Amino acid sequence: MAVDYTVIVVYLAGMLAMGWWGMRRAKSKSDFLVAGRRLGPVMYSGTMAAIVLGGASTIGGVGLGYQYGLSGAWMVFTIGLGLLALSVFFSARIARLKVYTVSEMLDLRYGGRAGLISGVVMWAYTLMLAVTSTIAYATIFDVLFDMNRTLAIVLGGSIVVAYSTLGGMWSITLTDMVQFVVKTIGVLLLLLPIAVVKAGGFGAMKAKLPTEYFDPLGIGGETIFTYVLIYTFGMLIGQDIWQRVFTARGDRTAKWGGTVAGTYCLVYAVAGAVIGTAAKVLYPKLPSADTAFATIVKDELPVGVRGLVLAAALAAVMSTSSGALIACATVANNDIWSRLRGAVKRDTEDHDEVKGNRVFILVMGIAVICTAIALNNVVEALTVAYNLLVGGLLVPILGGLLWKRGTAHGALASVAVGGVAVIGLMAGYGILANEPVYYGLLLSLAAYVIVSLATPATDAAVLAAWRERLAGRDAEPLSEPVPVHQ
Repeated sequence: MAVDYTVIVVYLAGMLAMGWWGMRRAKSKSDFLVAGRRLGPVMYSGTMAAIVLGGASTIGGVGLGYQYGLSGAWMVFTIGLGLLALSVFFSARIARLKVYTVSEMLDLRYGGRAGLISGVVMWAYTLMLAVTSTIAYATIFDVLFDMNRTLAIVLGGSIVVAYSTLGGMWSITLTDMVQFVVKTIGVLLLLLPIAVVKAGGFGAMKAKLPTEYFDPLGIGGETIFTYVLIYTFGMLIGQDIWQRVFTARGDRTAKWGGTVAGTYCLVYAVAGAVIGTAAKVLYPKLPSADTAFATIVKDELPVGVRGLVLAAALAAVMSTSSGALIACATVANNDIWSRLRGAVKRDTEDHDEVKGNRVFILVMGIAVICTAIALNNVVEALTVAYNLLVGGLLVPILGGLLWKRGTAHGALASVAVGGVAVIGLMAGYGILANEPVYYGLLLSLAAYVIVSLATPATDAAVLAAWRERLAGRDAEPLSEPVPVHQ
């Protein structure tokens, strides 16, 4: 394992070096939080794909393939569909707003009265998303070094917190680009073909497994519908995803770069399911489907290649973890703390705010690591995060973008009713039940429409200012003229 260890150590050291380099580029709030809004299509596509394809998409996607066959691709596939929908229909408008958070968008649209409560819901979502990614370090480092769970979480989490705190979005962008390349090589170009060959090829796989393993809908229609509701719609409104859209240098980059990233996700989804199906042929009686990825990597790959593929899994976890962490810190600072201390204003001199945002990333990072140590069930934590996000914020966000009659009172009612309903229904039906997000979303929609129609329309001046921002006018300038990065 010495060669594999060397590959992993070099990779981790490279992540810290990227953080140090990113620190030199983060000179303003815009640089630190959204990479100066100047990423070109190549870097934008790579980093967007990196953040949405995390440990759940890699380790979990292979596990679903092991359990259900090719239809196990649906979870990651719906993530790709959500990214495609966001990129094609909404990303250009989102990028033109030149804001930092989803709650700032709601303030612009509804007149400054929806930000705090939506910020709390979004903060809870991003915190739990970061926690689930951080828990995954335990699985990977256990395979690598037979390491204690708590120590693994502290080690992996500390590396992510370190480079994220140093350079903010610039560090995360640079590391995510490296992680995207490592994932592509490790999972798509190495593990996928090796797994299929080791399993005897597709013909042997079909001969040894039940026919439902090759049924595209074998996982079940209700499960697929739930994935669409949670993950496809979740991609449309998550702060972690929007914050990447804000890094695009322009409309076309956000639209077409995101479309490339979404298409990549669809390919990645199928690859994970095929790898899991091959693992089922090779190891038909694993104690848990989630161990399929680690097992096939550990037992079937040659020295060196094994280290690179494990680095790919680590890259998948780190990219999602760092993206969720900076989103969590951005929401905590800009949408909650600044409002509570009465400092809601448009920044004119943002250079001094880099230090404050850096402190928030450090504090949130420590909170994420401590929470990850305390929790065990990744699936439940992730379900809570997405149920809160979709049930509480989907309606007021999409309603604000698509329905001009929506009002601030309607948005607030929608967030409150949807959020409370989801929490109450999870307590009644169980965290993993489908009903909480179904009914919570319907109640959120009803509250939004009824209260909006029952209250005065949004002030014409607010809507006019909103339309100006959507058109790309009256937006903040870039911090300084710099070369565009590809």
